[in-house]
Amino acid sequence: MSLLPPIPATRTLGASDIAISPIAWGMWRLAEDDRNAAEAARLVHAALDAGITLLDTADIYGFDGSGGFGDAEALLGEVFAAEPGLRGRMVLASKGGIMPPLPYDQSAGYLASAIDASLRRMKVDTIDLYQVHRPDILTHPQEVSRTLDDAVAAGKIRTLGVSNFTIQQVEALQHFLGHRLVSTQPEISPLRITCFENGELDQAMRLGLSVLAWSPLGGGRLLSPETARDKAVAAELDRIAKEQGVSRSVAAYGWLMAHPAGIVPIIGSQNPARIAEGVAAMGMRWTRQDWYAVLVAARGERLP
Repeated sequence: MSLLPPIPATRTLGASDIAISPIAWGMWRLAEDDRNAAEAARLVHAALDAGITLLDTADIYGFDGSGGFGDAEALLGEVFAAEPGLRGRMVLASKGGIMPPLPYDQSAGYLASAIDASLRRMKVDTIDLYQVHRPDILTHPQEVSRTLDDAVAAGKIRTLGVSNFTIQQVEALQHFLGHRLVSTQPEISPLRITCFENGELDQAMRLGLSVLAWSPLGGGRLLSPETARDKAVAAELDRIAKEQGVSRSVAAYGWLMAHPAGIVPIIGSQNPARIAEGVAAMGMRWTRQDWYAVLVAARGERLP
C-alpha cells in the first residue's frame, strides 16, 4: 500500500526565507499557575531541545477576564533576559489586535502601540512572525495593512500572518498589503475539520501560506472523548497510533502534518515531556486509507 510523502525535517514560513520546524509550541497557558521565569525557561528548553523552533505567543495570553493581559509575553521576556542566547535559537511568533473589553481593535493607533508593547514585554528588537489575532471588522483592511507594512519597514516585524481570518478577510488584507502574508492560523484538529472542505486550506496552498493549527487536539477533547463522534475519532487514531508505536496525541499531530498544505500543529501542552513527545509525529507515515479513515470518523458519515 502506497504511503503519503514523509514529513520534512523543516518547512519554510510561507514565501519567506525563514525555516521552521514542522510542529510548533504555543504559550497560551505559559503564565498560568504563577509560573516563574525558571519554570518557563524549562518549557522553552524542552521545545528547543526537541527540535521545535517555532514558538507562538500573543499579547492576550495570560488574560483571565479581568487582568493578566500581556503576562505570557512578559514572562517570556524574563526568560530572554536571563538567557539571551535563547532568542537566536527560535522563530518567535506573536499576535495582537485583541484589546479587552472591546474586544477587537486594529485601528492604526492601537495596532502600532500593540506591536511596540509586545516588543517591550518580550525584550526583543524584532518579532519574526506577527499575526493579526482576530479580524476587527470596524477597521478598514487598508488601515491595518498600512500599520503592518510600516512595522515591517521599521524592522520591528520580519513577516506577517493572520489568525482566525475567513477566506475573504485574508484576500482583502493581502490586497492592500505591500508585503505578502506568510501564514494563517485557524483552529484545526481531527475534531474540527471544516477547513478541509470550506476552501481555507485551498486558499493557503494557492497563496503559499504556512498553516499553523491551533488547538490540534480539539481543546483536549481528543484526550478525554465523551461524545460518540469524539470516541470514534479517538478509536481510529488509537488504531493507527498502536501500529506506529506513538500516542493518540502524536497521531493527531501526524494526521494534520500529512496534509499537502503542510499544516504545522501548535502543541499547547505546558508539560516538558508532552512537548518533547510531539516531535515523534514527524516520523509517522500515513497511508491514504488510514488518513481518510480518521476523516470519515470525524465526518460521522461516509465520503460521497
